[in-house]
Amino acid sequence: MTSAPHVALTSPLLTWTTIVAVAATAVAGDCLTAGAMRRIGDLDDIRAHSGLTGAIKAVISSPLFLVGVLSMALSFFTLLFTLSRVDVSLAAPASASLTFIGNAAAAKLFLHENVDRRRWLAALFVCVGVALLAR
Repeated sequence: MTSAPHVALTSPLLTWTTIVAVAATAVAGDCLTAGAMRRIGDLDDIRAHSGLTGAIKAVISSPLFLVGVLSMALSFFTLLFTLSRVDVSLAAPASASLTFIGNAAAAKLFLHENVDRRRWLAALFVCVGVALLAR
């Protein structure tokens, strides 16, 4: 039995669509789980009052946390699909850097975090690096 030949994704649109999908689902997962954990509170405090079972129950009973974990799983499988079609030398750094930039923007917009000028400058440099890598 022979395996199917490797088929590289030749369309730049499809390449970047899959890379952006990996980053978008990763950002959603990160922000949803961070938001859930902020709502749940300090797990050490919960464990001190309700035991380990109470802390576990607090986490797994949070719909926001569960949707975040689902988003992370979707990001993982989207990454697997992307790596089956796109060179890893482009897909891995591009998706990681877009996730970095997306996390900074989402943290500012949705989690109301203080994202200072230094972090935005770092994100800009990441964009420049990805642009150089894509050429």
